[in-house]
Amino acid sequence: MTTEQLAAKLGLQPHTLRIALCRKGSYYGIKPAKLPNRQLLWPDDSIEQLTRQHQPVQVAA
Repeated sequence: MTTEQLAAKLGLQPHTLRIALCRKGSYYGIKPAKLPNRQLLWPDDSIEQLTRQHQPVQVAA
């Protein structure tokens, strides 16, 4: 999916994703593919990856 599509699904501005990529090399560990036309193509399961990373860990009592 494009940067604009991912940003819309996450409720962000596209430049938020681009800035994170420039500064950190990824957006919370998710790296897009860079196409020859300089467009970024983010994995289709990016949202699933983000939600999986941020699920609370349950501790056994």
